[in-house]
Amino acid sequence: MQCLHINIRKATLILLSVLVNYVNHIQTIENSMQSTTRDQQTKNDTQKETDGKSLQDLILQCPSNINCQDLEVPCLECPLTYNCIYGETVNTTCSPKSGVQCNGKKKFQKSYLCRYCYQTEHWEHNCELKANCNSVASPRKRYTTNCTVASNIICLGNRVFSKRILCNWTGGYRWFTALALSVTLGGFGADRFYLGHWQEGIGKLFSFGGLGVWTLIDVILISLHYLGPADGSLFI
Repeated sequence: MQCLHINIRKATLILLSVLVNYVNHIQTIENSMQSTTRDQQTKNDTQKETDGKSLQDLILQCPSNINCQDLEVPCLECPLTYNCIYGETVNTTCSPKSGVQCNGKKKFQKSYLCRYCYQTEHWEHNCELKANCNSVASPRKRYTTNCTVASNIICLGNRVFSKRILCNWTGGYRWFTALALSVTLGGFGADRFYLGHWQEGIGKLFSFGGLGVWTLIDVILISLHYLGPADGSLFI
């Protein structure tokens, strides 16, 4: 029969080590929870401060001493119905937002089409135009930008939304000017210099317009809008 010898000192040290590790683990979890709570509280306070500033800015932007019915939509509280049929006309009761000063009735009826803001027509929202894309590429290029619904339009969802639109911007180059330069001074590369094609312009200058052939080709290309500004913009 074998006897099991236990070293009391070693067993005690092992037990103490386990207890210390357990306590450290509990403290780490508590510190992490406290840090998360502080971060969430800070985030909530920041959000409240931002919302308060946004509300103050909105109040400053809203005109005063006008009829409440003439206020723009961002200055109004209008409960919207999301379970309506797309395209139908819906009535809602609007009132000025808190802090907005106006004259007349504080509650009034307004009508709107059942649709989301991103479904509005292109003339009913304004989009941020960008000038870093190629407008003359084939096929036409598109880019994503932010659009904002007009202030007199009531719609469902966010009034600011993302939309892919055609690259359609101009850098101030005139088609008639480019064509006139191509016809009169095309042999010296003036049309290419005007459009920003410097390397081709130097080539035309030293080859006298490719002995007239290059000049004729550029006149045709510019007249058909096939040759445009080097920055990818459109003619005006």
